[in-house]
Amino acid sequence: MDSKPIRVRFAPSPTGGLHIGGLRTALFNYLFAKKNNGTFILRIEDTDQNRLVAEAENYIYQCLDWCHIPPDESPKHAGRVGPYIQSQRKELYQKYAQELISKGFAYYAFDTAEELTNHRTANPNFQYQAHNRLQLKNSLTLSQDEVNQWLTDKKPYCIRLKVNPNEHVAFNDDIRGHISVNTNFIDDKILIKNDGLPTYHLAVVVDDFMMEITHVFRGEEWLSTAPIHVLLWQYLFGENNMPRWVHLPVILKPNGKGKLSKRDGDSFGIPVYGMHWGNDNLTKNGFKECGFLPQALINFLALLGWNPGTEKEVYTLHELVQLFSIEHIQKGDAIFDYEKAKWFNHQWIMKLPADALWKYAAPFINTIPNINSKSSTEILQLMNLVKERCVLLTDFTKQLAYFFEAPKHIAMDSIKPKWDDNKQRFFEHLTPNNLETDVLDSAASYQDFFTKTSGSFNLQLKDIQLPLRLALVGDKFGPDVFKIAENLGKSEVIKRIQYFTGSLHQNNQ
Repeated sequence: MDSKPIRVRFAPSPTGGLHIGGLRTALFNYLFAKKNNGTFILRIEDTDQNRLVAEAENYIYQCLDWCHIPPDESPKHAGRVGPYIQSQRKELYQKYAQELISKGFAYYAFDTAEELTNHRTANPNFQYQAHNRLQLKNSLTLSQDEVNQWLTDKKPYCIRLKVNPNEHVAFNDDIRGHISVNTNFIDDKILIKNDGLPTYHLAVVVDDFMMEITHVFRGEEWLSTAPIHVLLWQYLFGENNMPRWVHLPVILKPNGKGKLSKRDGDSFGIPVYGMHWGNDNLTKNGFKECGFLPQALINFLALLGWNPGTEKEVYTLHELVQLFSIEHIQKGDAIFDYEKAKWFNHQWIMKLPADALWKYAAPFINTIPNINSKSSTEILQLMNLVKERCVLLTDFTKQLAYFFEAPKHIAMDSIKPKWDDNKQRFFEHLTPNNLETDVLDSAASYQDFFTKTSGSFNLQLKDIQLPLRLALVGDKFGPDVFKIAENLGKSEVIKRIQYFTGSLHQNNQ
């Protein structure tokens, strides 16, 4: 490990909701920083002013907080290397752009948008680079007087990187090893746009240097831009100051065909955001609103492209921090398996006690009618009773609802194939008078009562458990039926059996 203090950054653009690919990048940065007693920085890259979306920046903070991976330094928690928003560092980028020009590594380009469009129309493969830049309108082809006049008149221009032809840019990626790219395949990227703001290429290198970033974790899709950034590091700060590159594997669609995008939520019926994104035409619920625990989402995302090499799958955030290493990040792409994500969520629902679950499940449970008819202690007890049957937090709504309101519909079709007159007589026998004589105050007492009573009708306990469940719940789900009876209480059990018996008569008519 390098001797310098570890400093990593997550640098999203506030142009929309935070896709889970971005959230995984933030997570890997966080895990690496915490594993190495380093610093996790959030930097907002807002230089593309035309694509900014209101509330997107605040949404990023909310997602990271909900996932329990808050940054150590950010626009909200400034450290010594701020500001942490690129648009507030405009003069800094101009300074380094001018340095590149003075060193002969960049130049002014005065071509208008119309002229560039004409070039692209004439040549669909047009790229502004070494083989044609001397035929275009820039400070390499114009006289110094013409350049000075253009700048004095404040006519639009941009600043481009000057890439030398027939050379190789070589660098090492901590996952993919040695990489070398011929500069003939690299065009002269714009560094400063005609609005005076930098492009990603210049800004990211300057910011990473100024913020003393030691490792750059980012998606594999950025690998093609790495040679440009390596050149800028060499030209401005020296290759020895360059951070280590860690390009993460792509997250694929559930069918394995192509990179998972924000729009795939509709195609596959899955969440692709951490939390609800309520802006632009991509208004969708995220993992949070679909009933996921942040612990489960983090667990799932950590294993998309990384594995500690053990058979274990369920990890706390603390365990992930302790185990995380770059060496165990895989090169191959990771398929987004939504069913596996739900499996993790089910494991975490079972793992957490009800009082810890309540913090996340409350928005769903509080929609249950008559929820306030029971104390918070009773609700927590019921949550513990049913949580093994909950894959998503939204499942608590169905699994708990019958404890607060008697079922209005009973799924009679589920018992018709095995229904007979003897079972009919048994349930008709369960009148208030016959039930009230017994002490029924626990699951065990209910089980004893129904075992004894069904035996007197030559029935076994298993013969009457499903009909009893229908009477109490309305359908074929829920925990142990006698536990349900215990929590409903004797008077409510009697009332529901009476309603069930009435429904039997109606179905037989």
